[in-house]
Amino acid sequence: MSDKAERGEEPSERARLPERRAAAHRKARHVLARPGMRASIRERLELLREAGPQVYDLDEPADMYGDRIVAALEDRVAALLGTEAAAFFPTGTMAQQVALRCWAARTGNPSVALHPLSHPEVHERHALSQVSGLRPVHVTTATRLPTAEEIRALAEPFGTLMLELPLRDAGFVLPAWDELTEVVAAARERDAVVHFDGARLWESTVHFDRSLDEIAGLADSVYVSFYKSLDGLSGAALAGSRTLVEDAKVWRHRYGGTLFQQFPAALSALVGLERELPRLPEYVRHARVVAGALREGFAANGLPWASVHPEEPHTHQFQVWLPYEPDVAAEAAVRQAEETSVALFAGRWQSGGPGLAMTEVTVGAAGLEWTAQDVREAVAEFTARLPEKS
Repeated sequence: MSDKAERGEEPSERARLPERRAAAHRKARHVLARPGMRASIRERLELLREAGPQVYDLDEPADMYGDRIVAALEDRVAALLGTEAAAFFPTGTMAQQVALRCWAARTGNPSVALHPLSHPEVHERHALSQVSGLRPVHVTTATRLPTAEEIRALAEPFGTLMLELPLRDAGFVLPAWDELTEVVAAARERDAVVHFDGARLWESTVHFDRSLDEIAGLADSVYVSFYKSLDGLSGAALAGSRTLVEDAKVWRHRYGGTLFQQFPAALSALVGLERELPRLPEYVRHARVVAGALREGFAANGLPWASVHPEEPHTHQFQVWLPYEPDVAAEAAVRQAEETSVALFAGRWQSGGPGLAMTEVTVGAAGLEWTAQDVREAVAEFTARLPEKS
């Protein structure tokens, strides 16, 4: 150990893991996905330079406070989702807060029924209550979306039901179509409105076997993200009735979300809608091939307790659970990428309990190159770098 390490001035091996993981992923020849957020600034600008003219006239003046290209994007989203209008927001956190506070004002009830694993509860530092004065009410603690029976049995009144489709932290899970329609009907029986957190709604069409506008048509409002699945730079949209969207734009201004110019984010969103959206069903179908091969690979290499959740992914993302501490699984994954140039698990590993690690797997365009045999061979390489279980 160096003198600096002894004095605590060098980062520990654990602290260096994220940096090593990112570097190994950039250099790897074979990955399951290459998200745009990991690309260089030059690569991101080059994509916009090449693809931008295909989706918008770049000789048009830039936007100012939400007109021109931003307005064109809003119209495009409204058409895709079958709503009267849509509003562009710089972040999904802001879009959802605005939507839910608008509904609270209209229904006269600040209570929002949602799952405790929903994004506002887990990833937004209690923004609904701390910033917007809303009151979250948890419907169920089960790792799935709530059922119609649970909605009807909820003891507390609520003005809005928020459903995250898919529910990311439960494993990117979706209900069956009939279950979803029954849940929406149950909420309306209680005079509540329904809002979809559709950050990843774009890829739900395969599981539901329905079009985007049919899915969005169940709800009173829908939020969608432009960077999570479409590889945009940033940004989100809130879609719904024209009057709701007009109200939302007022609150967007109050929240500081009506930025002077947003053409880079808007252009990248239009590129994503043109290039990535049509391919998402292909990614979803291939994710099922990858998931099945992962299960087979783990079983063949002495890890029968490894789990892929859901067994058949509902979207192009799913969870992998292993009976190891997170640092152990993370080190094996990074070493595999560094030593073989194959990055099977490119995400971070987190604890799911004592001796249990979980990571999220995304299958994108790069993953379409993988056959089931490629996956099984990569699993063998990965498990070879794990310590033997006693």
